[in-house]
Order: sequence, then structure tokens, then C-alpha cells
Amino acid sequence: MRENTGKVSVQKILEKWELQNLTPELDLSAYTIEVPDINRPALQLVGFFEHFDARRIQVVGLVEHDYFVHSLDEENKRLSFRRLFEKKIPCIIFCRDLHPDEAIMEEARKARIPVLVSKRGTSEFSAEIIRWLNVELAPSIRIHGVLVDVYGVGVLITGESGIGKSEAALELIKRGHRLVSDDAVEIRKVSDDTLVGTSPDVTQYFIELRGIGIVDVKTLFGVASVKDTQGIDMVIRLEEWDKNREYDRLGIDQKFTEILGNQIPCYDIPIRPGRNLAIIVESAAANFRQRRMGYNAAQELYDRFTRRMQDIRGDKA
Repeated sequence: MRENTGKVSVQKILEKWELQNLTPELDLSAYTIEVPDINRPALQLVGFFEHFDARRIQVVGLVEHDYFVHSLDEENKRLSFRRLFEKKIPCIIFCRDLHPDEAIMEEARKARIPVLVSKRGTSEFSAEIIRWLNVELAPSIRIHGVLVDVYGVGVLITGESGIGKSEAALELIKRGHRLVSDDAVEIRKVSDDTLVGTSPDVTQYFIELRGIGIVDVKTLFGVASVKDTQGIDMVIRLEEWDKNREYDRLGIDQKFTEILGNQIPCYDIPIRPGRNLAIIVESAAANFRQRRMGYNAAQELYDRFTRRMQDIRGDKA
């Protein structure tokens, strides 16, 4: 399990969003973001700091820029930004390729506040960076398993080492499905209903097959055989066949497993010679899609059997 640090550096934001850095003398990796939200400091520029969260990224758009350009004289402009920078904000980003004047830059350098510029529109940039921060700062763990996209369903395959997870994933890829991660899956809780899985950068697109070694899926099967991220919809746990255990044969009652507080549908699949794991996983994903669309094959069979028994009793009466 990997613990999320709960922080994103300003340097990573600079690189991710291709921003212009107006304060290159500062070490941006030392400045971190802990809150997945932004603030447009319109009220703060007029001196209102009640309920102000200084941990947020400050984003300046055309409205704020025009205000301090056309409505503030030099002295009040310096005072407004001095009060803002005294709050030790992590950084300030000017959108629409707008640039602060030298007075603002002097106050930023004195307070050692990073100043960045984006060419994107303010609303577009704000929405995108909030979405990205929600993913980056989400609670996360790393789980031993394989994540594949089967018919658009994110299937997390778990089980003991050597039980056949990677082999099943390789067969699914040959059948036209897509690999997200093999061996280790990084899972983030991006909302109360959504878990998103990705691969660690080092092992991305690779599968380990015992007796063969490392296989580069993207190179062998093409870009259509891999995927960077995938929501996790169901879990399949592979285990050795136990003849003394009763396995579910109808599937009327749905089982769940908990990951980061979210309840995910779970299926225990016993392994024995001759069972085709890829087809089993494929069928489980297709059946899951049917259930999500409102059709439950097990319930339909149960209802048919119940109606037949009622008809037989009616005939006897």
C-alpha cells in the first residue's frame, strides 16, 4: 500500500500546464498545494479577507486585471498585493496571457511568492486545474493486481502471485480489450462514488509472464491495447479451487469489497485446470454491464422458476 502525500508542488503545476514562470529565482518544488480548489482574489484586492483560504492557488483573470490596472493607483496597487502576499499563498497565476506590472512583481519578489502566467482562458483553466487537483490530491493506495478495461468496464483482478492474473490479462488483450496496469495498480478516490486506477510510471504498459519475462504490450499489440487510466467498476478475486467450499452458482446476491471506503462489486473465481480465465472475466464484465442496465440474469431465472412452480401448484389445485 502506498500512502498519498496529499501535496502537489508548484513546480509540477508549472510543468503540467506549461505555464510561464516570472519568478525563476524561486525553487518552485518547495511550494506545495494541499487544497484542490482555486480562488479569484477580487474581494481580497479591496481588503476583504474574511473566510479567505490562503492555501489555495490564486487565479487572476481579466476582471481582476482590469480592476488593478484602471482603478488602482500605484500606492494602492502595491498595498493590495502586499496584503495578499502576506498571507503566504502558494502561488498566483495570471490567465489569458496577462502579465503583472513591475510594481506587483516587486511585491511578489519581496514576499517570495511564485508568479506564473497561463495562455488559457480563466474559466477554462480554473475548471481544468480543479479537476486535475481533485485527482492528484485524492486519497490513494497501491494494490497488487491487474487492471483491465473490458467492454468499457474497469476490472481489477487480484489474487496470490503466480495464480494467473497476468496470463488472463494477456489473453484479454489478444481478444481486443485494454491493459491499464499489471502487477501494481495505483488507485485514487476521486469522489464518493468513483475510484480511478493507473499504472506506476516505471511499469506502465509492461506485463510480467513467468518463464518468459517482461512483455511490452504497447509495442507488441499497438496503442489501442493500452489505456492510461480507468475507473474501477468491479473486482475479480482469483483463488485456488477448494473442493470443500461452496461457491456461488446463481449470483442473485451481489458481494462487495471495500477500497478506500467505496463498496465495489466483487466476484470470487476458483481456479482449476481447464478453466479459461479470459472468457470468465469477459463474461463477468458483460454480465456486470447488463446488471447496470437493469437486467439481472440470475433474478430472471429465479422469477421463471417461481412462476413455473406456481403454475404447477395451480394445475394440481
